[in-house]
Amino acid sequence: MVKVAIAGGSGQVAKEVIDALIAANKHDITVLSRNFPPTGVVPRVHWRKVNYNDKWDLVGALRGIHTLLSFIQLLSDPEQQAQKNLIDAAIDAEVRRFAPSEYGSAGTIHMPWWSGKQIIREYLRKVNEDKRVSKYTLFQPGLFLDYLASPYKTAKHVEPLDTVFDFQNCRTTLVDGHENAIMTMTSVADLAAVVARAVEHEGQRPEIGGVRGNRVTFSQIVQIGEKIRGRPFIIEKVKIEDLEGGVLNTSWTLRKRHKAVPEEQSATLVKVVSIGILLSSLKGAWDVTDDLNQLFSDYVFDKIEDFLTRVWSGKS
Repeated sequence: MVKVAIAGGSGQVAKEVIDALIAANKHDITVLSRNFPPTGVVPRVHWRKVNYNDKWDLVGALRGIHTLLSFIQLLSDPEQQAQKNLIDAAIDAEVRRFAPSEYGSAGTIHMPWWSGKQIIREYLRKVNEDKRVSKYTLFQPGLFLDYLASPYKTAKHVEPLDTVFDFQNCRTTLVDGHENAIMTMTSVADLAAVVARAVEHEGQRPEIGGVRGNRVTFSQIVQIGEKIRGRPFIIEKVKIEDLEGGVLNTSWTLRKRHKAVPEEQSATLVKVVSIGILLSSLKGAWDVTDDLNQLFSDYVFDKIEDFLTRVWSGKS
């Protein structure tokens, strides 16, 4: 049995991972929370209220913990002080394994909403400069395949979000001349299953935990969409120079906002997200590694065409 602590356990992705850990029936799970346990607490999961600004409170909460998974919301803490305190406390409490709040792309270039990831990556390198004091893994699945099902919900906890691939209205935005930029797409269920496997894995885990469900080009995603939806996609192409200047010349944009984004910021951020995803893809930010695929070579990932066929079959 592995004693696992979950920081930020009320988040959508965290809940998916917690469910996978519970299903494994091999772990003692503790959720760290700023608040008292919510109603409807999941059986076999312990809750502990902590103060992320108090390192020693965190040390006490982490004593005896083997693996710490962080799902702390990045946007609410620009300097990432909560995660830094969590890392320091985990080291003092002799937590053996740590995973920071990642669960997305490999790179963060052109994606200011994920700048906190880079801050924490650099902090982890810094604390390990002289001696390896924190064994950590960056779980990186690319973009959730479930988002291509929007507006339909395909996971228990993760809500639908819009992307530059709009399967409902059969349209997409591509960067002119870069239609073959790479996008890694992994289902939420596959990420959760692989994280659960990694938690119970007794051997060495890679520092970069790439989880590659599907590695496809933007143009391949469009081709799959046209096949499944049974009609051509409307393709709007944008120029790099416009994107770099903060201009998105398209007839449509994203609508849904993540619940962590304040409503007054959503209109600005959805534009920033569209531009960021398009530009970052040109730098290879979404071409994640397959380190954990290799470690768990028997695991069968959901293929993009199979997944989307199940979602969109019979829908107009």
